[in-house]
Amino acid sequence: MSQKSVLFVCLGNICRSPLAEAALRAEAVAQGLALTIDSAGTSDLHAGQGADPRAIAEARRHGIDLTTHRARQVTADDFLHFGHVYALDQQNLRDLRKLAPSRPTGGIDLLLDSVPGRTGQAVIDPWYGDARDFAQTWDDVALAAHHIVADLLRG
Repeated sequence: MSQKSVLFVCLGNICRSPLAEAALRAEAVAQGLALTIDSAGTSDLHAGQGADPRAIAEARRHGIDLTTHRARQVTADDFLHFGHVYALDQQNLRDLRKLAPSRPTGGIDLLLDSVPGRTGQAVIDPWYGDARDFAQTWDDVALAAHHIVADLLRG
């Protein structure tokens, strides 16, 4: 298990968590931080599918290619492999805590808890929205990525 590893989890792993993964990957590269990053869903509803086309378009606006992403469901091994697991909303946080072994290797928290002043807030689910909702999701996950990388660099 790598201490510097992060897993993002939402429901289906086609909108929010792939965007969070992409944002953190970009921020880590920009700051020269070696980090293992992945994403998953608490549901297997979209397992094997690509990212939502609107998520792909939003990532592309930021110079990131999400076309190779394939959704997967979180596994018991994820709690042992990743140093930190971030849920994108409260329901997925509750589901993750139920799925986690009694002694997970790392922390399991709400993503926006990493952003000062955003404790307890969820990243909006853009699924039923439009491009503006995906842009808001990007803004939230990119802000969280900035704070996560800064925290990791401080050690």
